[in-house]
Amino acid sequence: MVNDTSAPEFILLGFPGLQKFRLLLFTTLLIAYLFILLGNGLIILLSNTDVSLHIPMYFFLSNFSFLEMCYTSVTVPRMLEDFFVGSRALSFRNCITQMYFFFFFGTTEFFLLATMAYDRYLAICHPLQYPLLMDSRSSACLALGSWLSGFLTPFLPIAFISQLPFNSSNQINHFFCDTGPLIKLSTGNTFLADTMVFLVSAVVVLLSFLLTLTSYVLIVSTICHIPSASGRQKAFSTCSSHLAVVTIFYGTVIFMYICPHSGQTSDMDKVVSVVYAVVTPMLNPIIYTLRNRDVKRALEKVISQVKNNHLRLKRKICLPVLS
Repeated sequence: MVNDTSAPEFILLGFPGLQKFRLLLFTTLLIAYLFILLGNGLIILLSNTDVSLHIPMYFFLSNFSFLEMCYTSVTVPRMLEDFFVGSRALSFRNCITQMYFFFFFGTTEFFLLATMAYDRYLAICHPLQYPLLMDSRSSACLALGSWLSGFLTPFLPIAFISQLPFNSSNQINHFFCDTGPLIKLSTGNTFLADTMVFLVSAVVVLLSFLLTLTSYVLIVSTICHIPSASGRQKAFSTCSSHLAVVTIFYGTVIFMYICPHSGQTSDMDKVVSVVYAVVTPMLNPIIYTLRNRDVKRALEKVISQVKNNHLRLKRKICLPVLS
């Protein structure tokens, strides 16, 4: 359904005012991207190798970390290329493909955050029934449902956008193919496309936000009824990391896609986009490793095991020499 003949290519303008800092921005972005891949990859590795982390909470966290790696990989490699060699033409088909995967992974992230909040609600509010309510099959179904919902949701708005007429050459005032800047370039009637993007964005963001908010209202209510201060602190610590990620991610995305100004791209919109496309995925491994005792304990165990293996290897090498 992509109309390649009417819009053969686009130019992503990115940050034209910062071109004199291209090398610095390229280096900073590359370090951030590698940190995202390595940090989230480490969480996946720990969640799958440490037996103490083989519980639904860390199963969802490993899904979320993999999702962050995919989500960032949709936009950052193209940004790195543009900073390194300059802005280049992007075909309409590639633009639509990038847009689809960006919203596929973004939508999946919303539903997965809501699922993680529901998991914490069951663990804190129904601790006795938790092993029965959230077994391996239930957690796998919830994770699969989040991925499937994210996969299907963008089809309708992308279909409307792909049928819009465009000029033969267009400059997109953004660093990736986002819906607002692309629709703004169309030479046809964009009312249906604008309406569809807004409605789908509003339903996905607000529905997942309400589900997450409801879970946390019930969690806070339960925590407040715990008699001991240590019990309240322990209960809150199990969901504080997730709450921090939710606050940052929802705040930036609601500002971009639900507020009325989101269709008009400005430098502020691009900065906010960098926050949820790069900064938030970079904060995810920091928040979950520094604020989560189980993950820190698993990481210390892995580091200790690596040191022990290194010492054993040194002894094996030294023994033949001494003999």
